[in-house]
Amino acid sequence: MTIALVADIHGNRTALDAVLSDAHAQGVREFWFLGDFCAIGPEPSAVLERVEDLPGARFIRGNTDRYVVTGEGPPPHLLQVRADPDLISLFAEIAASMAWTRGYLAAVGRLDWLAGLPLETRFTTAEGVRILAVHASPGTDDGEGIHPGRSNAELNALLEGSGADLVIVGHTHAPMARRVSRGWVVNPGSVGNPHGPDPRASYAILRPSPDGLVIRHRRVPYDLEAFAEAVRRSRHPGAAFILSFIEGARPAYPPHPDHTPWRPDQEFRIGSAPVGRPGVDDESPR
Repeated sequence: MTIALVADIHGNRTALDAVLSDAHAQGVREFWFLGDFCAIGPEPSAVLERVEDLPGARFIRGNTDRYVVTGEGPPPHLLQVRADPDLISLFAEIAASMAWTRGYLAAVGRLDWLAGLPLETRFTTAEGVRILAVHASPGTDDGEGIHPGRSNAELNALLEGSGADLVIVGHTHAPMARRVSRGWVVNPGSVGNPHGPDPRASYAILRPSPDGLVIRHRRVPYDLEAFAEAVRRSRHPGAAFILSFIEGARPAYPPHPDHTPWRPDQEFRIGSAPVGRPGVDDESPR
């Protein structure tokens, strides 16, 4: 069981292809996709074509997958716009972006696939590690989510009642692996729209080890100019916003003092003390 944890592709087929190639080279045999496949990117259908037939794949929905299917959207909502007209332009841009993706996928008959995605998936390894994969945090595909700016106390509160030793999430586009008293939480970062100055695609690899599991962060370069050209060709209404991610213009979360950065290719052992991070949260996951 060597699993690639892939989140937040956001219609970036170029980045996804680079991640799939890297994952196969790393010996990956299964893929877990943590939602946000299509919206806010120029090639939503091509992304689904790549992932649908991968062997051993698991899929869950993200908040933008739900938005595309239902016609909902993130804030600001209509009542907020009515109360503050300065929000009109942002509201219109978000609505246009979601409508573009919805129309694209409706035209090629792929909305039903998105509509059928579950909120979460669960798995117990041969070593007895209980895993929950969900897009944002246990029980939801939306909200603030899990990111380096959150304290251990906040993470413990989010994990309470999850019934898992390891919770895997996406949503915030912020790679992290942290052990707290209630277990481990891992975010592989974003394939298509990473936050911070590093535009490379981000994902993670989970594999068994003699004493449990090992999680490793990967950063993969890809052809940014080819992706930028795909954005320009698509005439996507949110083109400037999409390009801001590969230009490093989307700020990373200010880290909480409880957080330690997860460097590319750094490994953490799930179920024991994390590699390279002694003395932090020595209580074993429950």
